[in-house]
Amino acid sequence: MDRFSLQDLISWKLSADRKPLILKGARQVGKTWLMKEFGRTQYKNFAYFNFDEEEELKSIFVVNKNPDRIVELLSLISGMKIEPEDTLIIFDEIQECPEALNSLKYFKEKAGQYHVVAAGSLLGTLLAQPKSYPVGMVNILEVGPLNFAEFLKAKDEGLHSYYAGLTNGQSIEDIFHTRLLDAYHHYLIIGGMPECVSSWLEWKDPQKVIQAQRELLDVYENDFSKHNGRVNSGRLLQVFRSIVSQLAKENGKFMYGVVRSGGRARDFEEAIEWLVSAGMLNRVFNVSKPEHPLPAFDRMDCFKLYLFDTGLLKCMAGIDNAAILLKSDFQFKGPLTENFVLQQLKGQFDVSPRYYSDKTGEIDFLIQHGQEIIPVEVKGGEEKSAASFKKFIAQREPENAIRFSQMGYVKDGGFTNMPLYLASRMRELL
Repeated sequence: MDRFSLQDLISWKLSADRKPLILKGARQVGKTWLMKEFGRTQYKNFAYFNFDEEEELKSIFVVNKNPDRIVELLSLISGMKIEPEDTLIIFDEIQECPEALNSLKYFKEKAGQYHVVAAGSLLGTLLAQPKSYPVGMVNILEVGPLNFAEFLKAKDEGLHSYYAGLTNGQSIEDIFHTRLLDAYHHYLIIGGMPECVSSWLEWKDPQKVIQAQRELLDVYENDFSKHNGRVNSGRLLQVFRSIVSQLAKENGKFMYGVVRSGGRARDFEEAIEWLVSAGMLNRVFNVSKPEHPLPAFDRMDCFKLYLFDTGLLKCMAGIDNAAILLKSDFQFKGPLTENFVLQQLKGQFDVSPRYYSDKTGEIDFLIQHGQEIIPVEVKGGEEKSAASFKKFIAQREPENAIRFSQMGYVKDGGFTNMPLYLASRMRELL
């Protein structure tokens, strides 16, 4: 599978102000593969060290602060000479050795000639606590599941070539629209987890995909009990398992009482912060005004939580594949489609999406693009725009307004209907 994050890693390698790089993201999204593939294709050699598998590695970092001495000892352990510029140093599961995480500071200050990348499970929760890592001394790259474009390239390279070549407002022929919609429906079922995509490509067996998804969900739930933090693992599990019922509500707003009867913010807000930091959940704040800059109008007590992978959400919700493939309406279709769109939009814009609501209704997402605020409506089928979306456009006259649906690609002045499969290319096509 081709991961587009490889281009980000290549840019990092060529950067004049490069710092040690940390890859953050949920477990099993492909961080280890990405680091090794980067080392294999862009360097003469790579030296891989896993702090979970090699306990004795930790002593090197406990005793030594000098990066040249650290590299000398790592060369002895790996059996290869680690050369500046030519050897990529990979630290995996670095959260198991806080001293190694802290050593990245010394690589930045004293040994910038060495190229160092690191990753680990639940690193986001450590990075959320500034005392736990060298602030300002590292670059950070967020890695998620495959987006739709990456999935399409793995599934059908010829169709992806057509997809990647689409330009702003270009007419999409019916035959390609149908094939891309089919791929979109497959993505809703399979999602972007590398193990699930790989299983589908090899076996074409939906039961194997479901089995892989269930096993991944079990892995995550087991992680909650092992995280050794100050957050109650039972509360992590309760919040995580409530996501389907939270999104199934009419407005989708997160309510503590849905997690547990009588639940309050003080009971679960730390668990939510942990799950968001760990990359398991995506949080979308409601804003009091749909104006630039959006974060200034965040209502911190009003938000929605979405799962980081749509295929896993589909599995958690127990949606039958036939409901998606036969394009029938089902109760959870709207939230599943929103989760898909958010997953594709993530990382495209400098400011993460928000949503807005007033007495007339709700705008699914607001995107800040420069100083422009773009309203986004998400439709799971071929429905026309809601009255609240039309009213918002009429009153505020945004430069661009986007509706994602299963209808074709149509531009009408500032209003654009984008087929759902184009969500991962929204910014390019504005």
